[in-house]
Amino acid sequence: MKNFTIQEYQAQVDDVLVRHRSILDILTKLQESTAKVNRAVAKSATYCGCVKINVEKQAVPEDTSYSQLKNYMKEHIDGNLCDICREKVEAELSANIFYFTTLCNAFKIDVGELITKHHEQLKTLGKYGLL
Repeated sequence: MKNFTIQEYQAQVDDVLVRHRSILDILTKLQESTAKVNRAVAKSATYCGCVKINVEKQAVPEDTSYSQLKNYMKEHIDGNLCDICREKVEAELSANIFYFTTLCNAFKIDVGELITKHHEQLKTLGKYGLL
C-alpha cells in the first residue's frame, strides 16, 4: 500500500464528492456516519459478543488531582473486537473521517494544519488542554 499525505487524501475526498456538497448534506451525513460508528460498536457487544461493555460509575478518590485522574479511569471494555467487528468498525470510522474531511473542505480548512495545530496544543497544554 502506497503512503500518502493528509493533503492528498483531502484533495481526493474533494474530487470524489459529487452529491453531498451542500453544508446541510455534509452535516447530516457526518452525523449519520457517527451513528453508524456507535451502532457498529454496540453490535460488537450485543450481537457478536466479542466485547463486553461493563459500565459503572468511575471510582475516583476525592483527593485525586487532575494529573492522577487517568490512573483511576476505566474504558469499560472487556475483550477485543473479532476480525469481522473490527472490519465493520474500521469501515464506519473511515466513512466518518471522509465526512469530517468534507466538512473541512466546505470551510476550506486544511486537515493537516488542523491536526498539527491540535497536536501542538496537546504538546503545550497536555491533558490540561482538554478541560
